[in-house]
Amino acid sequence: MTTSSLSQHDSLFKKFLGDIAVARDFLEIHLPPHLRERCDFSTLAMESGSFIEDDLRTQCSDMLYSVQTNAGKGYIYTLIEHQSRPEKLMAFRLLRYSVAAMQRHLEQGNETLPVVIPLLFYHGTTSPYPYSTQWLDCFADPELAESVYTQAFPLVDITAMPDDEILTHRRVALLELVQKHIRTRDMLELVNELAGLLEQWAVPKEQFRGLMYYILERGNTSNAEQFLQGIATKTTDYREDVMTIAEQLEAKGEQRGIEKGMLLGRQEGRQEGEHSASLKIARQLLADGVGKSAIKRYTGLSDDELASLFNDGH
Repeated sequence: MTTSSLSQHDSLFKKFLGDIAVARDFLEIHLPPHLRERCDFSTLAMESGSFIEDDLRTQCSDMLYSVQTNAGKGYIYTLIEHQSRPEKLMAFRLLRYSVAAMQRHLEQGNETLPVVIPLLFYHGTTSPYPYSTQWLDCFADPELAESVYTQAFPLVDITAMPDDEILTHRRVALLELVQKHIRTRDMLELVNELAGLLEQWAVPKEQFRGLMYYILERGNTSNAEQFLQGIATKTTDYREDVMTIAEQLEAKGEQRGIEKGMLLGRQEGRQEGEHSASLKIARQLLADGVGKSAIKRYTGLSDDELASLFNDGH
């Protein structure tokens, strides 16, 4: 089938389904009963197709409608895709359209996802339609896919996990223990646990250094020097790395001190310059006969400073 032929089919399809009365009849006839009975078709409205991703836009008919539920809460979207040729993974493409419509709904300020019902309208030469419209059938192992995508996704919530359990998690225990407590505990209290894990499960030097910097820069560590000393004492394989980290942190602290001193010096110099300018202006105003209260308002000088100026002027 030529591109021109396809565009003609699509154009006629859009011309009819772009009429809301035709679309209402289509949905009332073709939606499954359990879905149809949830829709208040008096609220049916055509929606923009601008939610479609660029790489799908040329393949999608962009026929999207919104309808309120008959319970008066929430929205249902119906997405009608027109197809002249069978496509094996069409169910997955319809799912992508549906997720894009959900995202657009959230971007409009809504806080919950709408139910998007994709419908495939087919009129190709191969009959009946040869492929499944169950998107899980697009997988090589539909049963495995169903076990993943039809229940809650796995959750690793270390905030609710006991430390004793975390300590049994082999090479990932270091990461979990530190990130569980990084905001809530003095990391100095965890030296023994961390050292024990480092001795039991040797980690690459790059991971060790990253862990130490993370603890010292993001954690609530009351005494960084004592923390590093504790780690060095209890983990013989990492002493050299600990000393290097300690030296780098000391150098960084000195640099920060220098930068802070320079900043304070600039601030003090600026303040001193502004004060000198205020005194100069006040003297000029005084010479011009301006009163004390006005000079104070214009320059921001204190009463004692103004009194000194007036005494000098007299």
